[in-house]
Amino acid sequence: MVDALGVAVVGFGWMGRVHTQAYARVRHHYPRLAVRPELVTVAEEVPGRAEEAAAQFGFASTTRDWREVAADPRIGAVSITAPNFLHREIAVAMAEAGKHLWIEKPVGLTAEDARAVADAVAKAGVQGAVGFNYRNAPAVEAARDLIASGGIGTVTHVRIRLFSDYAAHPESALTWRYERERGGSGVLGDLASHGADLARFLLGDVASLTADTAIFLPERARPTAATAGHSRAAGGERGPVENEDYVSCLLRFASGARGVLEACRVSVGEQNNYGFEVHGTTGAVFWDFRRMNELGVSRGTAYQDQPVSTVHVGPGHGDFAAFQPGAANAMGYDDLKVVEAHRFLRSIAEGTPYGATLVDAVHSAAVLDAMARSAERGAWVEVRPQG
Repeated sequence: MVDALGVAVVGFGWMGRVHTQAYARVRHHYPRLAVRPELVTVAEEVPGRAEEAAAQFGFASTTRDWREVAADPRIGAVSITAPNFLHREIAVAMAEAGKHLWIEKPVGLTAEDARAVADAVAKAGVQGAVGFNYRNAPAVEAARDLIASGGIGTVTHVRIRLFSDYAAHPESALTWRYERERGGSGVLGDLASHGADLARFLLGDVASLTADTAIFLPERARPTAATAGHSRAAGGERGPVENEDYVSCLLRFASGARGVLEACRVSVGEQNNYGFEVHGTTGAVFWDFRRMNELGVSRGTAYQDQPVSTVHVGPGHGDFAAFQPGAANAMGYDDLKVVEAHRFLRSIAEGTPYGATLVDAVHSAAVLDAMARSAERGAWVEVRPQG
């Protein structure tokens, strides 16, 4: 028997749309899923946006006040895709109301916020999933398995990159993303949070680090109307950018491995250039999000001049079989969020966490906090997940 589960989406910008589409698709790809998500309410404060979402996707009701979602007995699970500064307040309230949470990273503005949400989820006994979607790529999971099995020997070092141009245009609007009070850290929370999660997912805990940050576009125009995504605001009143465009970081892992993590939101000529290269004593593994379904793998006994082979992931890797019947049939970004939705809903059905959880969010946020401290002090700092 399949149980219906009322779900709500709080915040209907681009990511709210992605979550909604994932709920709509999840049982197509996972027909044995024991719960059936039903779109009950969409909450969005921008006038008209919730109504547009309901008309397109079939939400039963709309509201401009997320507190109505917390009080609604029809709703068992909530996607929180509102701006970062609202994450903690909304998530804690939803957990206290007994709602399961699927929340986008970085789960608030600081590691303290992430810990508060994690504590609320644990106290309430609900499930909490976090939007670290890149770890869901079957190729990334295959890379992790290869590393864990010793397939490239003992890991020596890793390089993780997240370069994008979404904020490179000088007319990009000065939205909440660029303000400390509402956006928190800049590229740290937006992109480096994924890098921190991938680092731990692949290699284990980061013990210490040293980081440098920079703001390359110090002013932007204030928007004159509601914005979504990365809008432009030519000619508006100029205001200061308060958080980072760029971060570079050296990592020391608890295992003894070393790493480099670099992220930038103003990289002209780079569109979603995300990936990693992991090197070990007998081989290496390479992944590029733009070729999401491929891995570069070098392994053997040659050491010097050892070749790299391209592996096309297939039904035996991760959740690939839920989407495609054979290797080299492409999966895309939205599919990763369907994987995430499935793991969230399965966690609810079985009472056991699957996929990225609030614990993972706390670890990622602790790395980001350490980056900020290091950049301010100009020194190596320890990563402190527990505060």
